[in-house]
Amino acid sequence: MLLTEQQEMIQMVAKRIAKEKIALSAKDVDEGGHLSWENVRIMGENGLFGVHVPEEYGGVGSDMVSHVAVVEEIAAVCASTSVTLSTQALTIAPFLIAGTEAQKRKYVTPLATGQVLGSFGITEPGAGSDVSSLKTTAVKSGDSYILNGHKVFITNAGESEIYVFVTRTSEERTRGISLFVVEKGTSGLTFGKKEDKMGIRGSVTREIFLENVVVPKENMIGEEGHGFKVLMNVFNETRPVVGAQATGIARGAYEYCLNYVKERKQFNRPLHQFQMVQAMLADMAMRIEASRLLVWKAASLIDQNSPNVIAQSSMAKCFASDTAMEVTTNAVQLLGGYGYIKDYPVERMMRDAKITQIYEGTNQIQRIIIANQLINQD
Repeated sequence: MLLTEQQEMIQMVAKRIAKEKIALSAKDVDEGGHLSWENVRIMGENGLFGVHVPEEYGGVGSDMVSHVAVVEEIAAVCASTSVTLSTQALTIAPFLIAGTEAQKRKYVTPLATGQVLGSFGITEPGAGSDVSSLKTTAVKSGDSYILNGHKVFITNAGESEIYVFVTRTSEERTRGISLFVVEKGTSGLTFGKKEDKMGIRGSVTREIFLENVVVPKENMIGEEGHGFKVLMNVFNETRPVVGAQATGIARGAYEYCLNYVKERKQFNRPLHQFQMVQAMLADMAMRIEASRLLVWKAASLIDQNSPNVIAQSSMAKCFASDTAMEVTTNAVQLLGGYGYIKDYPVERMMRDAKITQIYEGTNQIQRIIIANQLINQD
């Protein structure tokens, strides 16, 4: 699958920014465990947050294929910064899928231009893979809704200005779910401590508490009780983005490793001359290429509004994230003792890769989704 001229141009812009700007701070971002607002500024000024967003809402007006190509380029040098991109897309998605025109203009435009960051509050202490068991409530009161609940593992929590929350508006499992947008500073919206994570340490993760948070009814995204359907459509669009992130992490580790084995010598021979090393490199390269093609295919199906996107999105996310874990682990192995030292980037990439198998639906859940789609297809 080849990129169009526009898609290729957008990818090249992202590649240049990644190499000349984002890569320079990747080590410091990881070690400091902080969000890089400088990287946010750089990506915003270059339109990377809104690549797939229509121009009328502040975006570039391209497509999902371009977006995943951009995410891969950023992830290849700094996974933490790529999470900022993917989370912004996650927050934008429900507005583009089910938002009103007023909501799109009010919220999508500042998100797409990078003026503010956004967060999507889905996960709860008792609701991870099983979203339908969430407990956060939204109770109607006149022309408003009152939100109460507890969200965990929320990316950019405390840093974002715009929050989308998945809530329960009735006791029905899937038909009782609704989405609301809440702005930072709203009374009753508070944040927990910053989580100390194994990987993607330059992406801030916190708990969120909602205590009698009052929002007007116009802050509901879509219709009451239709939130689960919107959420599933959001995941169909964002899982390939995680696949792109995973592909980028794997590629970054592979490229570093390839250069290393060309220079490193053992038994008076460069490492790349040993057949076992060659076989590992070949497997790494094949899996990365296959991951990218799966991701691009899923993204192209999204652009075509294809009904077959569900299985393809899960395949892309699952295969690419498994690939990222395998490739980064092998990269550490090929660097030997040096691979285990923080002076070399592959140990960071290995830590970063693990989360891609977990968020946006664990890979165990992805396999169930894929199997169900295969069994039930016409």
